[in-house]
Amino acid sequence: MRVYGYLRASTKDQDANRAKSALIDFAENLKIKISAWFVENESGAKLNRPELFRLLEFAESGDAILIEQVDRITRLSEKDWKKLKQIIVSDNIKIISMDLPTSHNTVSATDEFQKRVLEAVNSMMLDVLAATARKDYTDRRRRQAEGIKKAQDQKKYKGRPENMELQEKIESMLNDGKSWNYIVNILGCSRGTISKVSKKIEERNCYESNSNN
Repeated sequence: MRVYGYLRASTKDQDANRAKSALIDFAENLKIKISAWFVENESGAKLNRPELFRLLEFAESGDAILIEQVDRITRLSEKDWKKLKQIIVSDNIKIISMDLPTSHNTVSATDEFQKRVLEAVNSMMLDVLAATARKDYTDRRRRQAEGIKKAQDQKKYKGRPENMELQEKIESMLNDGKSWNYIVNILGCSRGTISKVSKKIEERNCYESNSNN
């Protein structure tokens, strides 16, 4: 059985690699080797996720996907979750999740009866956690929309504030010639945020150059 680590964050501003070290430690405790990593910044509420489906195409029968939590692989609607689960089940791919203890035992199970029982339990628990993840997603979206509407009614909503302090630190490091990887490791920010700051610097430099001319 080969095991593939899957890391996901919802937006470009979030660090999808945040849980990587925790998964590495977890894998070592289970005495399993992670053969490759698949990382992407996509919403878990979307069925179309390039890296996840690249993983599913790459994996063979009996292989496993290692995740931090079930919500990393799905915040999908019931209809889309059934589609994704059908692909996983038909390809005989296992899900090992840190928040699903019964899935940990699939690594060491050797008895055929034990394997079948664990598969049945895991299938049921995956459905429960998938439904929970979806409810959490829809609840948060609803509360967010209610909060925005209330702020709009009170003429207080100004959109999502930018983290100017973080952007200033990134700009300072870029100006000092630090690499993007160095900045990610030091500040824990995403490459998307660095790209945003880098573009601002380029636009400002271009404007100043044109002004001087």
